[in-house]
Amino acid sequence: MADVRLIGGQWKRSKLPVLDRPGLRPTPDRVRETLFNWLGQDLTGWRVLDAFAGSGALGFEAASRGAREVVLLERDAVIARSLAASKERLHADTLAIHATDALAWMASAAHGRFDLVMLDPPFDAGLHGTATEAALRLLSPGGWLYVESGEALEPPAGCQAYRHLQAGAVHAHLWRRDE
Repeated sequence: MADVRLIGGQWKRSKLPVLDRPGLRPTPDRVRETLFNWLGQDLTGWRVLDAFAGSGALGFEAASRGAREVVLLERDAVIARSLAASKERLHADTLAIHATDALAWMASAAHGRFDLVMLDPPFDAGLHGTATEAALRLLSPGGWLYVESGEALEPPAGCQAYRHLQAGAVHAHLWRRDE
């Protein structure tokens, strides 16, 4: 089992385990660092959704930087238990972990609930379009949508491209929902 290290906030340098599971691909350090530079280091008061949580690195980074609510969605029950153990170890009380299908959960969640939604589905699952549509409903006006994919994507209607980064096989997109 490998680890991923948090790079900022109150849990800087803390490690999260990365289980050896099919399709699990943690967001690289460089990409996470860039994302939180784009967003700003202080997310105090933000409501954040990390769909397709995997290692949990994105969600834990947001909580570490002051987000008031971070929801992690992970359908693999073994990974979800590992995330819950990390939450307990770090006393990450602002985190909620749900062992559930991200698309189903997003379909039933309250509209406009989140300031930031982060999507990093398995690249080969063909979920980017469906997940993006589901995430848009959950974003507050002016909210941020972060999407990782294996290719460059155009922002959906109702969003403006803010930043794009390619690091190896990862394309990181940050889009802003119209006000």
